Amino acid sequence: MTDFSYMVDGDGVATICWDLPGKSMNVMSMAGFGELDGLVDRALADAGVKGVIITSGKKDFAGGMDLNAIAKMKEDGGAQGIFDGVMGMHAILRKIERSGADPKTMKGGKPIVAALPGTALGIGLEIPLACHRIIAADNPKAKIGLPEIMVGIFPGAGGTTRLTRKMGAMMAAPYLLEGKLSDPKSAKAGGLIDEVVAPEDLLARAKEWVLTATETDIVKPWDTKGYKMPGGTPYQPAGFMTFVGASAMVHAKTFGVYPAAKALLSAVYEGALVPFDVALKIEARWFTSVLMNPSSSAMIRSLFINKEALEKGANRPKVNDQSVKRVGVIGAGMMGAGIAYVAANAGIEVVLIDAAQDAADRGKAHSESLLDKGISRRKVTQEKKAEVLGQITATTDYTALEGCDLIVEAVFEDMKVKADVTAKVEAAVGKDCIFASNTSTLPITDLAKASARPDQFIGIHFFSPVDKMNLVEIIRGKATGDVAVAKALDFVRQIRKTPIVVHDARFFYANRCIIPYINEGIRMVAEGVEPVLIENAAKLVGMPLGPLQLVDETSIDLGVKIARATKAAMGAAYPDDAVDTVLFAMADQGRLGKKSNAGFYAYDAAGKREGLWDGLDAAYPVADTQPNLTSVQHRLLMAQVLEAVRALEDGVLTDIREGDVGAILGWGFAPWSGGPFSWLDMLGAAKAVEICDGLTAAHGARFTTPALLRDMAAKGESFYGRFGAQNKVA
Repeated sequence: MTDFSYMVDGDGVATICWDLPGKSMNVMSMAGFGELDGLVDRALADAGVKGVIITSGKKDFAGGMDLNAIAKMKEDGGAQGIFDGVMGMHAILRKIERSGADPKTMKGGKPIVAALPGTALGIGLEIPLACHRIIAADNPKAKIGLPEIMVGIFPGAGGTTRLTRKMGAMMAAPYLLEGKLSDPKSAKAGGLIDEVVAPEDLLARAKEWVLTATETDIVKPWDTKGYKMPGGTPYQPAGFMTFVGASAMVHAKTFGVYPAAKALLSAVYEGALVPFDVALKIEARWFTSVLMNPSSSAMIRSLFINKEALEKGANRPKVNDQSVKRVGVIGAGMMGAGIAYVAANAGIEVVLIDAAQDAADRGKAHSESLLDKGISRRKVTQEKKAEVLGQITATTDYTALEGCDLIVEAVFEDMKVKADVTAKVEAAVGKDCIFASNTSTLPITDLAKASARPDQFIGIHFFSPVDKMNLVEIIRGKATGDVAVAKALDFVRQIRKTPIVVHDARFFYANRCIIPYINEGIRMVAEGVEPVLIENAAKLVGMPLGPLQLVDETSIDLGVKIARATKAAMGAAYPDDAVDTVLFAMADQGRLGKKSNAGFYAYDAAGKREGLWDGLDAAYPVADTQPNLTSVQHRLLMAQVLEAVRALEDGVLTDIREGDVGAILGWGFAPWSGGPFSWLDMLGAAKAVEICDGLTAAHGARFTTPALLRDMAAKGESFYGRFGAQNKVA
């Protein structure tokens, strides 16, 4: 079986069709690159071939490079292996670009066009960028771009160099530094591709272009004499300003903790000063440097390889397919409405129930609002809107749940209310229906006591807003059976989100780790640590929000409710009275966070954050002596990371991949690190113990080193070495 097919028609136009067997999306492997190279050679050597179309046999062109192949380069040959492999890719794409032309005169080449039926990402765009023209089908669902920066690398198969020389550094920056993706028409408007045609005309138009292309059409600007980079090179006035601004932009967005962004900018800057082929070598060197950086390796492992493995059911029980056909959602508030939308959008029939019909209707209207936004952005059609809304039945009648194979309850966080709903649902559904509670704090084992079938009772914790947040935390109670777990996992796969499966315990996994982060920030305020130092320390170590901003976003009164419930459950063992002193005082003053336009931050009338509330200084005077930046960062990171280790010790987590992926997707834990376990592996267990012992001496027992971590330090072990050797890729 081959990845590419080859055909020459009666007019002498060769078509190289990419169609990876057994896969819904093309991804490039090193073997695939070898095939492509051979077919390009075949076309260029055949005197009867006038030109070449490179296209796909699937609805999309390609999803990118198989990052396992890149990891294998590093594993087999280290830095030299990566560099040699990348230079091999450059040679193939340069062959396409030069297309057999005489290297001195640039004459005699054959036109090569990329015909993109749909999505073209990463290497799926880098190959077309080496072609002489890029024609895409008018497919609003298609995504075109170079998203490599999002997984800790940058376009290293010529995409960085070609796009910069095609568009100029300033125009290329959003696509390279932000991983911006565009639909075909937007990609054409931005200069990313050359043409957009009706899907049914794609191959005919590609052939027409091949047969009418002139010699000028098949010579890239950077291969012509007198080429000047759009926007100027670094030593020209306009170019100088561009690169100064780009450097500032990168540091403003990354705070210096993402090596790929800085390396990309370096490759662009240095490459702009030299001839094209030298620039490709510079790109390859910087790409190799990034791949050798432990941060990039950890990001690739967590955000690509491990994430994909979890989405494909790495920890799914071995039971029959449990795909959901009809789901009941109980509670049409913000969470329930969001769950109904993502289910209906995935083609699942939804029954949305609330106590009052107007509340159920408002829940359905939430889907309509999201669809209307999609229409305004040309991402959704009127037909799709009608289809999705047609999947949702909004009602107060529990008998409408008949035929549902999954129920997701999303009512108030109250044991009695949830127990009442459980009884009503089980009276209306069949005996095989799985019941899931969307709770963020209440123990699933306790909630399942209200069920007649506790083995079919499970937790499915969505994150808000449901339509945007990619993580779903599946909680297995003590009695939960394998079929319920499989049903939850299959449902999450259907709605195209990423699952982690955890065992039942207070706050499960995500909230267990994020609450200590918020609390540590509030503790420091009470201690007199400068609030600006707290917030900036968090951002400088890669957290998307400082702890004070995060508690404002999630609401201070919610924090108060959680604190009171936790204290009632823990009694004398409750450790956070110092936090509550601040939190409760803020709530008593009506400073409930963003929703009240008053919290740790001040807000204008429109709800825009203006800066930290100046009343904090009066309430909690800043100490004369401030801690150093690193000590603040260690407190904020270890508050989270130690809970992740304890969750593993306690059996709440059973797979460190889920711990890392869940941390990044669930609450944004420093993505550059690859997650808490990857960060501890970078740091080294012995160094982590040293830091924890120092924090314990200075700040108390909450930083006590877990026995597991101390044992690993004594044995010189790492988490991925001890628990994830079978998944080791970097």
